[in-house]
Amino acid sequence: MIALKPTKGHLLVAEPSIIGDVAFNRSVVLLADHTEAGSVGFILNKALDFTLKDLVPELSSNFKIYNGGPVEQDNLYFIHKIPDLIPQSVEIANGIYWGGNFDVVTELINQDLISEKEIRFFLGYSGWDANQLDEELNSHAWIVTTNENAKDIIERPYRSFWKDKMMQLGGEYILWSNAPENPSYN
Repeated sequence: MIALKPTKGHLLVAEPSIIGDVAFNRSVVLLADHTEAGSVGFILNKALDFTLKDLVPELSSNFKIYNGGPVEQDNLYFIHKIPDLIPQSVEIANGIYWGGNFDVVTELINQDLISEKEIRFFLGYSGWDANQLDEELNSHAWIVTTNENAKDIIERPYRSFWKDKMMQLGGEYILWSNAPENPSYN
């Protein structure tokens, strides 16, 4: 398998070797930005136990909130695939966008003009300083893959996402796909 270089829009799939890492164990991260200065991403498969309405009571939405990563967990972030409705959105890649005007998002949600298939909310983000992600890649903490789901990544079932990625990688990863999340349960 040829190792890909991280690029915004690619996915970082946690190697089974980082078992025990509370923040990133079995994570799949969408890279929202990657430059020489550092990288930013959002964990796609770690749903939290609250909804958007729990955090923003004036919203009429029960959209799931995801743990985006260990950085700035008191801030709300979002990715979406509707830039025509949300001004100031920044394209990540392949029709998936990051951020935009939250006042507009609020109005659209309260008017039932956005569905969970179009937008995903996160508390916090995953961040790496310059060269930090390269160091983690060199230590085999992550596998870089393309996002073959493109903008439909928002609709991916989060519970099986890491396991599905292990199966797609094949070889020794298939074995890991069936291992329990906590090896002591084995």
